[in-house]
Amino acid sequence: MNKNITEFFFPRHCPICDRVLGRDEEICDDCKTIPRPVPPPHCKKCGKHVSEPGSDYCYDCLRTPRAFDRGFSLYEYVSIHDSISLFKNLGRPDYGEYYGKMMGRTFYGELTSLEADALIPIPLSEKRFRERGYNQSAILANEISQITKIPVYEDFLLRAHPTKVQKHLSRSERQNNMKKAFHIPQNDVKLKTVILVDDIYTTGSTVGAAAAALKGVGINRVYFITLATGRGY
Repeated sequence: MNKNITEFFFPRHCPICDRVLGRDEEICDDCKTIPRPVPPPHCKKCGKHVSEPGSDYCYDCLRTPRAFDRGFSLYEYVSIHDSISLFKNLGRPDYGEYYGKMMGRTFYGELTSLEADALIPIPLSEKRFRERGYNQSAILANEISQITKIPVYEDFLLRAHPTKVQKHLSRSERQNNMKKAFHIPQNDVKLKTVILVDDIYTTGSTVGAAAAALKGVGINRVYFITLATGRGY
């Protein structure tokens, strides 16, 4: 279907206020400053803001071993939490088109310099995918791929079993919840360096478990990029 016809019948909406956008708009002028980029300095492991003067790492990464090599996050979660909730839980996959493009544009240099073989979205369980109808991380990954030309491998990493929603769990509960949560069904594609893609980074339990599974099958380097992150300490 012609793009102009598609946008006539299915107009794009601002990912912040949900107003119908004009032809060349990606976000409302009034909403452009609402998503707040993660301020520097950034943790050299997970990408969160580092509040401790002179430290290269956030408090979490100083005390917690990480299976991933490094991460990048675009926005502070508190600035777009309502938008993310609509994006992933209330049927607004179109928001991911804008957010994925912004992730790719903002981190183009960092992502392409990694010489990654693949972008791997964090997978959903079959049950959650049926309920939602889409994987928000895959939408972000495909938009990033359009800009960076790094291919997306959606079925390389799968959920081994359903997990509880992480949002209301404590740090230790999150870690236990994600133990052995992922598996690689077949490893006939040999990847050396990959970038995980997810919507939110908080304690690192999800991307950490995914990274551990990937390194367990011989992948050398695992990075990640997320749309938003919690506050660093």
